[in-house]
This record gives sequence, C-alpha cells and structure tokens, in this order.
Amino acid sequence: MAPPTRIGLAGLAVMGQNLALNIAEKGFPISVYNRTTSKVDETVERAKQEGDLPVFGFHDPESFVQSIQKPRVIIMLVKAGAPVDQTIKTLSAYMEKGDCIIDGGNEWYKNTERREKEMSGLSLLYLGMGVSGGEEGARHGPSLMPGGSFEAYKYIEDILLKVAAQVPDSGPCVTYIGKGGSGNFVKMVHNGIEYGDMQLIAEAYDVLKSVGKLSNEELQSVFSEWNRGELLSFLTEITADIFVIRDDRGEGYLVDKVLDKTGMKGTGKWTVQQAADLSVAAPTIAASLDSRFLSGLKEERVEAAKVFKSGGLGDILTDQTVDKAKLIDDVRQALYASKICSYAQGMNLIRAKSIEKGWDLKLGELARIWKGGCIIRAIFLDRIKKAYDRNPNLASLLVDPEFAKEIIDRQSAWRRVVCLAINSGISTPGMSSSLAYFDTYRRERVPANLVQAQRDYFGAHTYERIDMEGSFHTEWFKIAKHLKD
Repeated sequence: MAPPTRIGLAGLAVMGQNLALNIAEKGFPISVYNRTTSKVDETVERAKQEGDLPVFGFHDPESFVQSIQKPRVIIMLVKAGAPVDQTIKTLSAYMEKGDCIIDGGNEWYKNTERREKEMSGLSLLYLGMGVSGGEEGARHGPSLMPGGSFEAYKYIEDILLKVAAQVPDSGPCVTYIGKGGSGNFVKMVHNGIEYGDMQLIAEAYDVLKSVGKLSNEELQSVFSEWNRGELLSFLTEITADIFVIRDDRGEGYLVDKVLDKTGMKGTGKWTVQQAADLSVAAPTIAASLDSRFLSGLKEERVEAAKVFKSGGLGDILTDQTVDKAKLIDDVRQALYASKICSYAQGMNLIRAKSIEKGWDLKLGELARIWKGGCIIRAIFLDRIKKAYDRNPNLASLLVDPEFAKEIIDRQSAWRRVVCLAINSGISTPGMSSSLAYFDTYRRERVPANLVQAQRDYFGAHTYERIDMEGSFHTEWFKIAKHLKD
C-alpha cells in the first residue's frame, strides 16, 4: 500500500487540476478525486507529463479520503452552492475527528459560516479560502485568502506559503484572513474591485478609440507604456496583449469581433448588495455592475441606436480633432485617479464588515497579499499597503497624504476626460461616478440638508441643526400654507 499523501483535492475542473499540480510541484504528495472519473485520469496524466509530479488519483471517495495522512486536509474546488454541500456530505462520511475541509471556490460567506458550524458538530474543521489568479495563478502561484478555523489554517500553512505567489520584498501572497466567512468575503470584494478596474480600463479604451481614433496598434503601445509606470498591473498588461491578437477565423483583430456583452458569475453583484446593506458607498463598483447589465441588452441597444440615429443622434456626437498625446496623458491620469476611488470603496466595505462581524481584518495585509498572483495585482497595491502601515485607522485612502496629493495633481485631467466623454456622447460611468464620489467626499457641506428638510416636511423624520444640539421637527406644511394664504 502506498504511503499516505500530505493533502487531498476534490473537484478537478481546470482550477482544481492546476492547483493540485502546483501543490505537487512544491513537493507535497497529493491525492485527487472527481465525481466524473475521467477528470481524475486526466489530472494524473498531466502530472506525469509536467514533471512526474506526486499526484495520486482515486475513483471513489472512500479510498481517496483513506489515502491522506491524518489529520486529513481536503481542498474542494467545486461550483458554489448545492454542489459544495453535496461534496462535503460525500467526503465527511469517511472523515474522522480533527480532519479538515477547505472550500476554495467563490462561495457566499454566510454559506461558509453555516458549514463551519455544521462541521464542528461532526468534530471536523472548516476553512473558506478565496483563490485568485485564474488558471495560470492556480498553476504557478495564486493569491490565497483563507478564513475560518485558525487551527485548520495552521495544519496547512506550510503548503500555502509555498503554493501562493511569491513577491520579492513582501513574501508569499497568503495570510490567515480571520474568523468565519472572512476569507470568502475578502475574495468577494476583491472581485468587486476587479469589476471596477475592468470597467475603468474599458472606458479608457472607449475614449481613446472613439474620440482619439487610436488604432489597435496605438492602443497596444499606449497600454504597454502605461504598464511601465504607475498603472503597472496584470489587467493593464493583458489589455495591451488583447489589442494586437489577430482573428484566427477572419481578417483583422480578434477584440473587434468579440460581442459586446459581458458575462458575470455573481461576486460583483454580492459586493454591491453588501455595500448597500452596510451603507457603504461603492459607486464605481456599482457602475461597473450596471454596465454589465446594460451590455446584456445588446438587441435593445441595436434598436435604440436606430431610433436615435434617425432623430439625428449618431454614435459619437462630436467629430472634433483632439491632440492625441494630450488625450492619452489625460486618460492615464483619469484612470489612475478613478482606480484610487474604486480601491478606497472596496477597502471601506471590508472595514465596515470587519467591524460588524468583529473579524479584526488588517487592510494593509490584504493589500500585501494582492500584490502577486491575483487578477487585481498592481504596483500601486504596495502604496496602499504603505498607506495603512502609516495609519491603520485611515478613514479613506483618499485622505492618505500621498494619495491625496496624487488625486489633486490629476483632478484637472480627470475632469477634462469626463467632460470630453459627456460632450461626445460616450458613457464613462466608472470614471464619472468615481469623480462624483471624490467630489462629494472632499466637500465639507453637501445638499443633504435639503433632502433631510424634505423628509421632515412629508414624514416628520426630524432633523439635526448645524448650530445647536438636539433633534428638531418643523410644521413645514402649516408654515408654507400660511405663507401662501
């Protein structure tokens, strides 16, 4: 009989396969299992081809569980929701007290908390672990966000530290996030920030292409250049790549043939719902979600374009010639300033949840583990980490002295881009809502006094005053009626 393996992994779609091979490559023998057994054989075959890695395949759950050294640790990478519960049921039947299950999927944090309770009833440990980096990250080093049982985390800390992305100067992109569903929650917000980032990049592309008339080669050159400066990031890099990949099924570039309809799995929607539940403004992330909804109305947009074209409204409203170099530089600054707002919203949402749940999450440490492996990895996460190192209680990234100065330096360019887009009839909801967020946050007095007066007028909701303590109600209706008589 073969000696027991160090860890098990159940669920062998591409992410599962790649994570299993990564673990094996780092020197940890791993058992793998999948309900559809052909995937097991496929993974074992890949392990042979990719360096004779110590991956051991099992076709039934019992022998799979039995093959792992005690206390057993099994990572699941299956579709969120009911499939997770089904997999837990299948595996836990053969597990023993002190064994541990880790869910590596994009799960709703409350499901993780429910499962952790259920598992503890069976004397089993449970972790919900966010995994970011896509297929490549899973294979060569993802960013990992484990939350739940600290005891369970300690079981596999040695594996996670080696498997995670390694960043010079700041170490492996993994840390124990906190109790309960905190790992899943942090991954969810990471994905919300990712939605915002992708939307802002798409808007930069739209303005440069539609108003600046940049060709794909010029766009590739611009994004490559940006990727050597403050905007250096995974998403900037892949965007540059996308522009010049030719269509293998026809003429021209592939990106121009891709249907303008964006799909989604739900983490962005969850982020916006959580922001609303916690009364945290997250307009950039919300705008990116709305843009995905509107992109889905392709057929309606085609018809709407006809209606407005016949009424004299073309796709682009102005055909002005712009100074390309100036526009490129303005858009770079607008993109960077908008990104700061998007990350500020995400971090404030994490902090609000951490306070509500008593998770004691360390925002600087989250920025550190996002510096490598994950989809939002970017050079400026190092700056975010330093901002929270300087002041762990920072109210918002916007008021960190360094970020505040950067926004001040870029705000004129930011306004120029948004105005140009509005006058050209191009929607930039991410950049516009980021700018509105900034302008609202930096103003000492906003028109909320009028809204509160209206609430008191029709609903007697009371109001506070700027010049004296207490809660007040005015008979606005009676006074107004008397004035009209």
